[in-house]
Amino acid sequence: MSAEAFDAVVIGAGHNGLVAANLLADAGWSVLVVEATEHPGGAVRTAEVTEPGFRNDLFSAFYPMSAVSPVLQGLRLDEHGLRWRHAPDVLAHVLPDDRCAVLSRDVDRTAASADEFAPGDGDAWRRLFSQWREIREPLLNALFTPFPPVRPVLKLLRRTGTGDALRLARMLTLPARRFGDELFTGEGAKLLIAGNSAHSDLSVDNAGSAVFGWLLAMIGQDAGFPVPEGGAGELVAALVRRLESRGGTVQCGRPVREVLVGGGRALGIRDAAGDPVRARKAVLADVPAPVLYRELVGTEWLPPRLVEDLGKFEWDSATVKVDWALSGPIPWTAEAARGAGTIHLGTDLDGLSAFGAELARGRTPRRPFLLLGQMTTSDPSRSPAGTEAAWAYTHVPRGTMENRSALERRARRIEETVEANAPGFTDLIKARYVQGPVELAGRNPGLVGGAINAGTTAIHQQLFFRPVPGTGRADTPVDRLYLAGASAHPGGAVHGGPGANAARAALARAGVLGGGYAAVIRAAHRAIYG
Repeated sequence: MSAEAFDAVVIGAGHNGLVAANLLADAGWSVLVVEATEHPGGAVRTAEVTEPGFRNDLFSAFYPMSAVSPVLQGLRLDEHGLRWRHAPDVLAHVLPDDRCAVLSRDVDRTAASADEFAPGDGDAWRRLFSQWREIREPLLNALFTPFPPVRPVLKLLRRTGTGDALRLARMLTLPARRFGDELFTGEGAKLLIAGNSAHSDLSVDNAGSAVFGWLLAMIGQDAGFPVPEGGAGELVAALVRRLESRGGTVQCGRPVREVLVGGGRALGIRDAAGDPVRARKAVLADVPAPVLYRELVGTEWLPPRLVEDLGKFEWDSATVKVDWALSGPIPWTAEAARGAGTIHLGTDLDGLSAFGAELARGRTPRRPFLLLGQMTTSDPSRSPAGTEAAWAYTHVPRGTMENRSALERRARRIEETVEANAPGFTDLIKARYVQGPVELAGRNPGLVGGAINAGTTAIHQQLFFRPVPGTGRADTPVDRLYLAGASAHPGGAVHGGPGANAARAALARAGVLGGGYAAVIRAAHRAIYG
């Protein structure tokens, strides 16, 4: 091994890797973060890819989970330059017939929008939000605590009582469409849930999709869908500044070739140039699980049963995304959509079902469901005055859109979908930037095949099934090697949960009770993998 050595080496400077590095640096560890690309951030990055003066977010853009994550809140990134901005309204779902359901941080405005579709739905929305506020703290703590979250769950049980806890558990297993049907009469409130569930790769008819729609809708009602002032990359810049202020180091343009393993434990890494780096205490990997296990570790160091399980790992759907520089705001016919940061459009509730069904069959949906961001509406610094920086994305089957002509056709279909509800939209396009699965993975190797969640969000790959049946923790069968990316519990979105869990596991293993901790983890892995 070379003289280059750190307490911890973190592979990947995505937000999870940077969160993990910050927490380890807070504990006094020396930390090196190595990133394959030329920029930190992973799927949190901003660049001028359309026109000068237009700051487009290349991947993720809105951060509801960041707004409520105890992990990110605990890092106090405001002290390192991060500022959050909000659009006047959180979200609007524009139906093909130009009716519009609005989600606002003002619950009365959201309720009034729901009542426009069916009187009484506004009161039902208020009751749902009241339930959320009652369980918000213990539920979020359970979500962001290493598995199993015993203390937060006990607190949640005390807050709800056994009966309501069982009803909550049932609700979390429901398809989003069924959940909406049980609570609301009109399509507006139902679409606010169902459209948010489609931020995952699940159909509104899949079991477990309700939890995503409910969680995002309630967070939006509570905290909004904020954006970093100046671009998504400002969130990463704050994480890097915080880390460097504590002595941590980030090296970009340094791909990792392998994790060095000896005696059943991670010893460090070797980069693409062949140079080794020793890790005295831990290696943490903010990369998808199949990449870590198959490419960086090698199956010879893994239990055969885990390797077999990894063969059943399911990626989420691929993605096509278009960024625009627009000469003016999008001219929505539905005026209520003009002040929303996030727009859902292209389908009604039946259309969402059809969209999910076609994806499940491996077919490109004829009518795409779009998620669209009005970034200058959310943060005026994103483009020159009077203009709009905007984007839209849609899901497509894996293995499609890999040639440019098919990608351009899908991009035109996306623009036609917007034009249908905003006549004159295409005349405003000054420049566009189109990314399909190949382009997304080219800019960020962690987006394998255009998958943006590092694995399906379906119930069979969540909790202790993520990324494969196991403990639900960051620990791997290789001692002192930890999975810190979105393939690990609690999964995708920008909240820092997987990175924080990996850091906590590394600290526990290196602590005074580390020998006992390692023995428990080994016993669990023997029981699971043989």
